[in-house]
Amino acid sequence: MKVRAPRNRTLTCTEKELSALSCKLLQLSHPATVDDVTNRVINQDFQNACPLLPHSFADILILDPPYNLTKDFNGHVFCARKAVEYASWFDSMLATLIPFLRPRSSVYVCSDWRTSTLIFPVLDRHLLVRNRITWEREKGRGAKANWKNNTEDIWFCTRGDEYTFNVDAVKLKRKVLAPYRHEDGKPKDWDESDNGNYRLTHPSNLWSDITIPFWSMPENTDHPTQKPEKLIARLILASSQPGDFVFDPFLGSGTTAVVAKKLHRRYCGIEIDWEYCCWALKRLKSAEADPSIQGYSDGVFWERNSLSEQKTSPAKANGEQTMELFNV
Repeated sequence: MKVRAPRNRTLTCTEKELSALSCKLLQLSHPATVDDVTNRVINQDFQNACPLLPHSFADILILDPPYNLTKDFNGHVFCARKAVEYASWFDSMLATLIPFLRPRSSVYVCSDWRTSTLIFPVLDRHLLVRNRITWEREKGRGAKANWKNNTEDIWFCTRGDEYTFNVDAVKLKRKVLAPYRHEDGKPKDWDESDNGNYRLTHPSNLWSDITIPFWSMPENTDHPTQKPEKLIARLILASSQPGDFVFDPFLGSGTTAVVAKKLHRRYCGIEIDWEYCCWALKRLKSAEADPSIQGYSDGVFWERNSLSEQKTSPAKANGEQTMELFNV
């Protein structure tokens, strides 16, 4: 058992909790309806579960598959492959998922820089690639003979030419360093407040305001490649409406499902590891009491290091969330 620092808030499950939570996991044995999989965590191998899922049920697909790296996921080891082999695996996996998409669906695919070069041609064959988002995750091992790798890519794709994109739902609130004013002295494209001067800016494809989950954050788990809730929230808010269906076939420790629940979307996730699934269920239960998303408050995303200006308010029924004031 790991010995953790006194202030470490990493989510864990006791043996008793694992036993109780595991009873609530879904395993498919026959073709399922949309109602069967709505708001469920499926503990099953991807290849075994997918043939039993209903067609055309997902409004947004968030795909965070193993990158082409050797990585141990709690005993399930994904081994790096030759480039052509990984591309073939990804192609087969994506082809399996496309029938689950609705005509207006959006697809977001996470990758590292090396894997990106392999998956882009595949995405370009199957979907309409709209953009490549670069996430500066502020973590990476230093290298003496190379540049430190601290970014990841997120490919934004759609099934067709008609799709949802809620630009006003994903604006970033930034501090104004050079506050220009009109001739009458009123702020020009920014807001003046007692806590400082701020401007809502349109979202770009360079995301430098989102940190990885740290041990002092209650959303953190021991999953080796966990994505932050703030990042997933931006994808879901941009490309879906309340009540839409969010699908994540590599759910991990449950971030996509948790954020979908907090933002009043339906969800379904598939994860092969039993313990990760239990972590996801525990996080989903916690979301009922605390629907906050760190770094997202009053309907806007805040840049880093703006804690004193952010205020906590009750979560709103329309999907606006509050946040805890630490480690934004």
